[in-house]
Amino acid sequence: MTKSVAILGANGVYARHLIPRLIADGHSVRAVVRRPEAANAARAAGAEIRVADIFDVSAMTAAFEGCEAAINLATTLPGPSGRGDFATNDKLRVEGVPNFVDACRKASVLKIMQQSIGWVAASGNSEWTNEDNVYRPSGDSISNNAILAALTMEDTIKASGLDWMILRGGLFYGPGTGFDDGWFARASAGKLRLPGDGLEYVSLVHIADMAAATVKAVQKWPKQRVLTICDHEPVQWRDLFGFICASAGAKAPEAGGPPGFPSFRLRNARAVEALDWRPFYKSYREGLGR
Repeated sequence: MTKSVAILGANGVYARHLIPRLIADGHSVRAVVRRPEAANAARAAGAEIRVADIFDVSAMTAAFEGCEAAINLATTLPGPSGRGDFATNDKLRVEGVPNFVDACRKASVLKIMQQSIGWVAASGNSEWTNEDNVYRPSGDSISNNAILAALTMEDTIKASGLDWMILRGGLFYGPGTGFDDGWFARASAGKLRLPGDGLEYVSLVHIADMAAATVKAVQKWPKQRVLTICDHEPVQWRDLFGFICASAGAKAPEAGGPPGFPSFRLRNARAVEALDWRPFYKSYREGLGR
C-alpha cells in the first residue's frame, strides 16, 4: 500500500474531505498549498504542510521529495469563497499540469493521480456513456473550453511515463462545495431556474463519496486507468431541481435558466469494480435529504 502521499491543492474542499480519510487509513499526508495561513484544516487532521505553486517546479519538487505518490487536486474554479475563475482554471490545467508531472519526475515520485471532470465523457443527450466516450465540443464557450482544457490535461498525465491514474468526478455537491446550499437558497427565494428546458442529464457525486473513492484508489492503485466517480443515478435537471424545490416547500422550478455543460449520463461500473467502492449516497435523494 502506498504510504506517503503528497496532495497539491490541499486547501480545496475535495482535499479537506480527503486528507483526514487518508490519515485515518494509515497514510502520511503532505499537504502542498499556496496559502499556508489557510491550511488549518489540513494541520488539524495531522498533515505536514509544505508551500508550493503549480507554476513553480522547483518549489513543487522540494515539496514532493520523499513521497511515494502525488495527487493533483489544484483548481481555481469559482466557489463559495469567491476566488477563482474558469479561464484561469483552464490555464492551470493546460500549462500547470506539465509542471506537476515535471516536478514529480524530479522528486522521484513514481505514482501520480489527477482529478478530472466527468463531462469530458458527455454524450450531449440522454445516452449513457463511460470512460471510453470523448466529447468533442465545437464553439467557444466556458463549458466547451473547460472540456478541451481537461482533455489536454488528461493527455499530459497519460503521456507522463509515470504510473498514473485519473479520477473523473461527477458534479460535486455536499458540505463546502456551495452547490446544494445555493440551490436550496434560490429555491426558497423562488429563483431556482432550470438550465434550458431541464431535460439534460447531470451525474452527481457527493464530496464525501469522492473522497472515499480516492482513498480506495490510493489503496488499490489500478495503474494507468481512467475511472469515473459518480453516484448510481444520473438525473435530469428538472427532476433534481424539482426535488429541491419540493424539499424546500417552494413552487416547482421554471425553465429558461442559462445552459450549463453538455448533458452527461455517466456509468460508474469501472470504478465500482476496480476500487471495490460503492457510493454511500446512491442518488441525489439520499445526498440532498434535509
